[in-house]
Amino acid sequence: MKILYVTTISNTINAFLIPHIKLLIEQGNQVGLGFNTVQEISPELIELGCKVHHVEFQRSPFKKANHIAYKKIKRIVIEEGYKLVHVHTPVASFVTRFACRNIPDIKMVYTAHGFHFFKGAPRKNWILYHSLEKIAARWTDALITMNEEDYKSAKKLKLRNSGTTFKVHGVGLDLKKFSPQTIQEKNKLRKEYGFNSQDFILINVGELCYRKHQDLLIKSLYILKDRIPAIKLLLVGDGEMLSVYKELVKRLGIEKKVEFLGFRQDIPDLMLISDIAISTSRQEGLPVNVMEAMATGLPLVVTDCRGNRDLVSSGENGIVVDLNDSQICANAIEKLYKSKELRGNFINKSQDYIKEYSVENVLCEMKEIYSLFSNVRLREEGPNHNRSMVHNQ
Repeated sequence: MKILYVTTISNTINAFLIPHIKLLIEQGNQVGLGFNTVQEISPELIELGCKVHHVEFQRSPFKKANHIAYKKIKRIVIEEGYKLVHVHTPVASFVTRFACRNIPDIKMVYTAHGFHFFKGAPRKNWILYHSLEKIAARWTDALITMNEEDYKSAKKLKLRNSGTTFKVHGVGLDLKKFSPQTIQEKNKLRKEYGFNSQDFILINVGELCYRKHQDLLIKSLYILKDRIPAIKLLLVGDGEMLSVYKELVKRLGIEKKVEFLGFRQDIPDLMLISDIAISTSRQEGLPVNVMEAMATGLPLVVTDCRGNRDLVSSGENGIVVDLNDSQICANAIEKLYKSKELRGNFINKSQDYIKEYSVENVLCEMKEIYSLFSNVRLREEGPNHNRSMVHNQ
């Protein structure tokens, strides 16, 4: 079967979707890719024979270039004879579904990595994005979500021909990349990175932006600087708030406590040298950085937002704190600092939970979804062990 994967920009496919595409190709399907080429596509996909279509999608739904993208993606689907189109990311998903709405014999699958409307979102998000999703649902045969809040919202949308809504365990994490932390490896790596065994290291991985809300964590660190003299914070990532956060750190006088590491390729090692992983996001889809911390075996402190609370159960494998209270966040960090036993309990639970989010399990879930479309080639490889995926008939 000829299948087209569509995202707004190429980065999304490189970061999250290569195993999914590889699965379909290995099963005998032909897969094309449509996106705005920002980052060069992975050579692995070229070697697998994927045909690449450059489409001028823009992240803002109001950009005129999206009208050009509409015409182009429609022409590509018709001329290439794609029979199933799997769309990702809000703008490309809407434009593509709109373009394909009247093409006969097209099946449309949409993965929502995180709706732009959610509890606590600005009213304008609900007016714009919720309205667009309600419209586009009419042209959608299967809608895949990754967290409980989005799943409940998706079930209220009316899909084409009584289509099906699913919840899966994210895009899949390669657990082989993340070794469970041991004291020996931790101390060895700390020497290499210039830290000592007495340092109490917090790690936050993510774009430095309003959504990730790292200022809450910086303020919490200020509260703790005297309570935990050995505390240090690693902020891993770049973003538009970098200069703002650097100025906040300087104003609070905690420059020696915070390291801005920028974009890094050594996330697994940085996780291994850390004591606690923190996510202070205002909203998430299903945060990969939290899953990476779980796979490493780090106790977690996360804010009470969509995505975070799907991965962290407060008192089970971490502590869930209020979105806007740096004092409560600081107290949670201090509680973990003081209790090695509590940290150990959280670590064990996280390493149990993360197995459901492995790439192997998620690919099993995706095979079950694709099996609804009889023309998609999928070889049976023994019994389907996935029983945790939920769906709406």
